[in-house]
Parts: sequence; structure tokens; C-alpha cells
Amino acid sequence: MKLLVLGAHGQLGRELGALCAVRGIATKLMTRLECDISNFSQIRTAIEDASPSVVVNAAAYTKVDQAEKEASLAQLVNCDGPAMLAQASADRGIPLIHVSTDYVFDGSKPSAYIETDPVMPLGVYGLSKEAGESAIRSIQDRHIIVRTAWVYGIYGRNFLKTMLDLAATREGWGVVSDQVGNPTATADLAEALLTAAEKTSGGDACWGTYHFAGQDDASWFEFAEEIVASQVAFTGKRPTLKAITTEEFPTPARRPRNSRLNSDLFASVFGVRALPWRTRTRSVVETIFAQRRRQA
Repeated sequence: MKLLVLGAHGQLGRELGALCAVRGIATKLMTRLECDISNFSQIRTAIEDASPSVVVNAAAYTKVDQAEKEASLAQLVNCDGPAMLAQASADRGIPLIHVSTDYVFDGSKPSAYIETDPVMPLGVYGLSKEAGESAIRSIQDRHIIVRTAWVYGIYGRNFLKTMLDLAATREGWGVVSDQVGNPTATADLAEALLTAAEKTSGGDACWGTYHFAGQDDASWFEFAEEIVASQVAFTGKRPTLKAITTEEFPTPARRPRNSRLNSDLFASVFGVRALPWRTRTRSVVETIFAQRRRQA
């Protein structure tokens, strides 16, 4: 198996690259500067040169609030780009794995979302990602779309790292407690995508849309509490968190109140589940502080 991974400089792309290196899997990693997914010529050249058995698209416009002002850019990266990638991969007969988001749902469902639930994005980001999903389905039959949520890890910028930064500089702050979801570690998500890639490259027909997210539910407040508790052993700092409502923390883009994703279908088809998010959170915090010690 050989992978072509686009969006290699993002937190998920870097995690995928690290995992493939450990596993000894042939992988061509391409950043936006090396292959802009909004440029069909660059996409086609990248696929032709790499000759992969599977293409993995980890590239995306993820600035949820900024997307409200940059709708055209969000559409270009999250819809037009995946559409061109679907066309180029289909032309070469190569499967495409694409990462999507819980933001395709409006959050009004009282339980975890399954793959067949109707989509209804609340903002520009979610609309652009849903449009990208639809474009892929209409162009490339041999596709796997993996929706995920609340992604964090040791690379890039994410909620966990923001909480660690605040813990280093503040005695306390408020965190939204009425939005719930499944914190998903890039380590688990990368493992899931690699497993899916191995299955498709082996010829198994498992095309379609799946959910893969961290095990167990949490509010942003609960997630933050676990992050802060995990860093105490390394910093000795114990900031105080306050649970606040969505209305007390207004943002340009509306967020789903319920972002929970049911990952049972992915587990049944691919045999992979994420670790419980609390276990993975403690592991990620420990790794980050170990890295900081080595760099000091």
C-alpha cells in the first residue's frame, strides 16, 4: 500500500505521517504549498507522480468563525477542492478517503448522530463541508467519508493546547458547558483512517460515509476540566474553571449544541474504536510536556 496524504502540515496530516513512518508504510506527504487542493492541475500532477493506492484528504479550511466572513474561501477549500480531488482520483481509479465534520448537523437531535441522519449545517463552515461531501458522492464512487469531531492532539493548534496555554497564564476562566460532543484524538483518528486505507487497498468494498469520534461524551467544560487536571502534575498550577452557557460566550458562527457522533458503524466495518477520551487526553498532555522537557 502507498498513500498520498494531502494537508500534511495540519494536525491530522502530521499525525498520519508519523504513524505511517512508524509502520513503515510508503507515504507521499504533501502540504498546501506542494499541492493546493483548489488547483486541479496540481492535484492531477500529484496523483500521477505519487501513483498511490489510496488518496487521503486531510486538507480543510477549519476556521469556523472566520468562515462567516470568508465564505468563498471556505467553499473553495472545503467543497471545490474535494470535488476536484474526487474527479482526479476517479480518473485514475484510485480510492479517496476524505475527512468531514460533525458541523454538518444542527445539534438538535437528543442522541448521538448516525450516518443516515439528515444534515442541516448552522454556519458557513458546516455548509462548505456538507457541500464537499455531496460533491465527492456525485463524482467518485470509490470513496470513504469519515465525519469526526472536536479533534485534538500533539500537533498544531487545538482546544487542548489552548487550555494548556491558559493554564500557564491565568488563575481561571469560563468554558461553555451546554455543548456536548466526543473529543477525538488525532492519534485515534489517524489509526482509523489508516485502517480504512488498508482495507480499501486490499480490494474490500466498504465505500460510503462513516462516523469516527472519541469514545464517551463530554461538554467543552468537562473536556477542559480533564485537560487542566492532567497538567497539574507537570506545572503544579491549579486554575479554577467556571461553567458558562453558549449565550455567555457568543461567537460569530453558531455551534451545534449536540455534536455527539455514533461510531458503531465504523467499528463494525473496520474493527477500530477510539480510546476513551479521558484516557487519551491524559496521554496527549503527558506527551506534550515530555516534548517540552526535551526541547528545554
